[in-house]
Amino acid sequence: MGSGQNLYKKAKTLIPGGTMLLSKRPEMFLPENWPSYFDRAEGCHVWDLDGNVYQDMCIMGIGTNSLGYGNSKIDEAVRQVVSKGNMSTFNCPEEVALAERLVELHPWGDMVRFARSGGEANSIAIRIARAAVGKDKVAICGYHGWHDWYLSANLAEENGLDGHLLPGLDPAGVPRNLRGSVIPFNYNNLEELKEVISNNPDLGVVKMEVSRNVGPNQGYLESVRALCDQHNLVLIFDECTSGFRETYGGLHKKYGVEPDMCMFGKALGNGYAITAVLGRREIMEVAQKTFISSTFWTERIGPTAGVATLEVMNEVKSWDFITEQGKKITQRWIKLGDELNMPLKTSGLPSLTNFYIDSPDWLKYKTYITQEMLKKGFLASNAVYVCTAHTDEKIDRYFDAFTSVLAEVAEFYQKGDDIGAKLEGPICHGGFKRLN
Repeated sequence: MGSGQNLYKKAKTLIPGGTMLLSKRPEMFLPENWPSYFDRAEGCHVWDLDGNVYQDMCIMGIGTNSLGYGNSKIDEAVRQVVSKGNMSTFNCPEEVALAERLVELHPWGDMVRFARSGGEANSIAIRIARAAVGKDKVAICGYHGWHDWYLSANLAEENGLDGHLLPGLDPAGVPRNLRGSVIPFNYNNLEELKEVISNNPDLGVVKMEVSRNVGPNQGYLESVRALCDQHNLVLIFDECTSGFRETYGGLHKKYGVEPDMCMFGKALGNGYAITAVLGRREIMEVAQKTFISSTFWTERIGPTAGVATLEVMNEVKSWDFITEQGKKITQRWIKLGDELNMPLKTSGLPSLTNFYIDSPDWLKYKTYITQEMLKKGFLASNAVYVCTAHTDEKIDRYFDAFTSVLAEVAEFYQKGDDIGAKLEGPICHGGFKRLN
């Protein structure tokens, strides 16, 4: 047991759930053997508490660091404002600069509110949209955070959100009277959305991710926009994950469909906490009729990092680079799966690419891949959130190791043997579970 594994044992006695973020639980990767904590990170490398260095071919800070860990220009901008003071009785000018830049990149939008997490931004958007339209019900498609309004979808149907991120999200603690206020619909199913609208005259908002695992069918997003216009519904695009990963701004720019509101997060600050809610003036002005306010939304580091991140992105055209590198990774996965006669499937935006093996033993295979790649010096699972530090050389190095590991998995698959005997700990989790 290394220092990280031992520290995580202690953490589970002090922190409910072990960590602040479900997606960073060691149980999601390699239960009992994941290094768990980092000492430092740079480019696409991470050092654990024992000084071991790993090439991160995994989730790169849950998609926050599209410019790599520790980008020198962004970090220096942050250091400069820290030296001047992060908080005061006055507001920081950087928030105005960041708002102006986001509006410039999205001419349909007029005003911006800032927060520090994606869940906050989603909740802010819902509050404003409900207030603007005067109706309570919301139709959703995708993952939009942990707050009561979203998890209330599972009050009406226990598995209502299973197809939108992780199965098993229990709405314990969510007031029962929110039941029926949020209605999930499936992506690319226009008829289902029409039915939701028809059956709920008190529906006021449609919130969705532009794309996660698959792209929109021809005309789908345009039809959603038209339905919202026809029924006077506020259309919100949640781009906390997809923003700035395939275009310089929201992914909706690629498809030419403009929402009424949009959220950005994750990549916006390259690892520093900053999220944004952008919207049309007539909707955003309604924020002044309700109470939306928080002390640390006024700190200086987040907006400073946001401004600097947008500058660096524009300099290196990061969205083009990570998209192309993601396509290379995806094609090499597919080719390798074909060569090994494995049912390997891929999905996701190119820069958020992922794969799975279509088998009942998938979670065992996934655990084994992580276990063996860790021994070879890689943080690896079934997804690569690409950053600008993922050069061709880094990708080649990854595949040099991954090819041999997947070949071992293929041998078990072809023979029908149980790979479980090769696991050095429990099987990784595939959804939300109570830990202890």
